[in-house]
Amino acid sequence: MVHPALKRNAASAGPARAPEARLAEAIGLAEAINLEILYTEAAPVNRPRPATLFGTGTVDRLGGIIAADDIGVAVIDAGLSPIQQRNLERAWKCKVIDRTGLILEIFGARAQTREGTLQVELAALTYQRSRLVRSWTHLERQRGGLGFVGGPGETQIEADRRQIDERITRLKKSLAEVRRTRELHRKARRRVPYPIIALVGYTNAGKSTLFNRLTDARVDQRDQLFATLDPTMRRLRLPSGETVILSDTVGFVSDLPHELVEAFQATLEEVKEADLLLHVRDAAHADTEAQKEDVLAVLKVFGMDGRNGNGAAPLIEVLNKADLLASADVAAVQNRTSRTNQRMVLISARDGSGIDTLLGAVDHIFAAGRVELELRIPWADGAELTWLYDHGEVLARQDRDECVNLTVRLREKDARRMRHRMAEPE
Repeated sequence: MVHPALKRNAASAGPARAPEARLAEAIGLAEAINLEILYTEAAPVNRPRPATLFGTGTVDRLGGIIAADDIGVAVIDAGLSPIQQRNLERAWKCKVIDRTGLILEIFGARAQTREGTLQVELAALTYQRSRLVRSWTHLERQRGGLGFVGGPGETQIEADRRQIDERITRLKKSLAEVRRTRELHRKARRRVPYPIIALVGYTNAGKSTLFNRLTDARVDQRDQLFATLDPTMRRLRLPSGETVILSDTVGFVSDLPHELVEAFQATLEEVKEADLLLHVRDAAHADTEAQKEDVLAVLKVFGMDGRNGNGAAPLIEVLNKADLLASADVAAVQNRTSRTNQRMVLISARDGSGIDTLLGAVDHIFAAGRVELELRIPWADGAELTWLYDHGEVLARQDRDECVNLTVRLREKDARRMRHRMAEPE
């Protein structure tokens, strides 16, 4: 496992990341698919070489290590061009995969649903298409003569590329069907309707642990990168009594391959439809600020970062893993959260501390869009009474002989529904 420690440009935006931290993350990615790590290094790269990325000395030195330890796979924690990948494989005489290939391997091993499998296959084929030349370098590429007929290598490459293109077309059609199905499901939820809260965040920030804590679900919550790939949704009852839908989604990662960003649009559309985003962060991680920027960068691609008044859903920063922070760090974070008007909350999804504060912050945001109504519900209309308890916050109740007098707080669209049913003027 080699992380190319590129020389950082002084004008580079965003928080700097230590090469050692990037290397540790890459090791975690490799361990997620049970690769046995025999050697790791953060190799300095002053000037990336178009042919091999690394300088000649580094290539030769790493080649000696690979040969001595009989290493079968070299993972480069960066994006490699097809030429760089081919040249490194020739020099090292082993399989070479880059960061994109590694993440695709993880996604391929973890996807469970039909949608997830389709998305991973689409991303993998899109990535593989540009690298077909590597598989046929042992064949003749060009015949002599007039040059109108390619050699057997060229013919095979074109045949493979055509098959991949046809498969990509079929996958895109299948995913379009998935999107249409999801849209039907969303329309059905709008008729219910329950607000949707989406958990987003860097991989291994603790989203699934928080999801299980809030909903008593049993989503896989291993201490592992990309433990969750397929979205899961459960109902959640807020302290106010309102019912919401909580969605656990795939984690983000730095330098997320664009093939995956494009392929996973169907999954991320669930996030785009959310009424509230909970950005779960690993507060104990050394690179927590850099991870935050990576997540916001992906959200920005889909117009969901909440910046520049783009109409995105409101966002609460959930600083998780408080149980791993020192007392002084907890005090410093709590001082920050007290100045954010409930838009930043410190919790531990593992031991449950701060969960009540988080739910209160969620209720506070939804309450800002609620309307208070005085209603008289006849005893015979028990279904209406139940609906009000399910969809609103009952502030006061008086039981009379013929009816129930309620003071209830509802979302604006639910309040309009009740006004219409009770024949009250708008």
